[in-house]
Amino acid sequence: MSPESVSAPNTDPRRDAQLSLARAGGTWDVLIIGGGATGLGAAVDAAARGYRTLLVEKTDFGKGTSSRATKLAHGGVRYLAQGNISLVFNALHERGRMFRNAPHLAHPLPLVVPAYTWWSQPFYGPGLLFYSVLAGKLGVGVSKIVSRAEALRLAPTLNPNGLRGGVVYWDGQFDDTRYAMTLVRTLQDRGGVALNYASVVGLIKEGGKVVGARVRDTEGGVEFEVRARVVINATGVWVDDVRQMDEPGARATVAPSQGIHFIIDKRFLPGDHAIMIPKTDDGRVLFALPWRGAVVVGTTDTPVKQRDEDPLALEAETEFLFAHMKRYLAAAPEPSEVKSVFAGLRPLVKAADDAQTKTLSRDHTIMIGNSGLVTITGGKWTTYRHMGADVINKAAALAGLPERPSITETMTLHGATREPLDFPLDVYGTDGAAVQTLCQSRPEWARPLHEALPYRMGEVVWAVRQEMARTVEDVLARRTRSLLLDARASSSVAPAIAAVLAAELGRDAAWEREQVAQYQALARRYLVA
Repeated sequence: MSPESVSAPNTDPRRDAQLSLARAGGTWDVLIIGGGATGLGAAVDAAARGYRTLLVEKTDFGKGTSSRATKLAHGGVRYLAQGNISLVFNALHERGRMFRNAPHLAHPLPLVVPAYTWWSQPFYGPGLLFYSVLAGKLGVGVSKIVSRAEALRLAPTLNPNGLRGGVVYWDGQFDDTRYAMTLVRTLQDRGGVALNYASVVGLIKEGGKVVGARVRDTEGGVEFEVRARVVINATGVWVDDVRQMDEPGARATVAPSQGIHFIIDKRFLPGDHAIMIPKTDDGRVLFALPWRGAVVVGTTDTPVKQRDEDPLALEAETEFLFAHMKRYLAAAPEPSEVKSVFAGLRPLVKAADDAQTKTLSRDHTIMIGNSGLVTITGGKWTTYRHMGADVINKAAALAGLPERPSITETMTLHGATREPLDFPLDVYGTDGAAVQTLCQSRPEWARPLHEALPYRMGEVVWAVRQEMARTVEDVLARRTRSLLLDARASSSVAPAIAAVLAAELGRDAAWEREQVAQYQALARRYLVA
């Protein structure tokens, strides 16, 4: 099939339909390996240009780093302090595009920087004002210096001892995996195909050039070939595994860094202002953010050698967060009051062996192998769209695809609306009314999952029918954010979720039991005590 032949709009979001399309044969214009923020951003950009696009993900969309972010859409205050003006400028403009193109998922967030020394306000005030100015027309607010009384009014749980005042500035916030799922739906709206639980087990080469991949459907166990004019490796901390499929012994390019976050009760940070600590004991920035009815606290930066799809928070990391919460909050949570702790790995581009990961660039890197395999790594959620456009520009030129400009700067995403439903249905955007109707169609679907969780059973059905959820984890960790909001509560509802999934997917009782056991084992990893 020629690159000018664009597939008809793909309006069936079910996984079996996506699998059939992926196996249908022919040559895709673009094959993308990896269903996190980077891969999805690239896939949406390619499909929006009219390129025939397929994305495959070995587990579930956003399962890795892309579901474990700080939930900030931000320019990067720390990068400004490092003098990386261009990175901050670009990220701030991409932040503004997230607000504009997905207003149901991303919104402005005011933050308070507490001042406990005489020099904090004169030092951070001008820098944060410059940060506001860099956003230009896409900015959302101007920073300002505030008094001690005002700082405590905006963030009443700040430790008042020694507090002199503060600086208020603006950034943004979003729900990472709901954003990822929206990118999947946007890709499908544009005629692209996205397939989860589809692992690349090898690359196809002809004349020394990569012309596709062998893909294994991990549900059915069947392998099939996918041919494409260009293949993009966007697998995050796993990019070197794919590169070594292409070039055995290829030098590693990624230095993984682990960051952890706590989820704590809203009473530890009431109101709508977040807190930002600009410099912690390890030199990182620390945030406490209101999010989805709870509070997110993080993050750490720990170099790690082992890559785990479900990384564990290290004891030193949890101690670090507890120590800083006690330092900066008037009343800090006890370990038993932490509702969830989650860890994620950042794919930072390698530097010298003695470089600390907090000093490595968060900008993205694109590499093109001798075989034509295109690899993109680095970057961050906020710049996903720019990364996607950049890699598709290079991939399209490499493959000789018709030259078509990116249109995603101003392209709204699936469900975009400025009049969203109330929490928690707001993340569905214009689909929210249909979700609500589904929940109300049966009494059992209108019931809450759990008194401690803001979701209803009908959302589980929607996740299967419209969002390709296949497991209890898919539903509780990513389609809803139950695992993060309250790991214990989510564990207790796993049997009920498994029963709904089994009915929707035609699974047996043994499958249900296995799903419950697997999820409850996972949920235990998200508990501090």
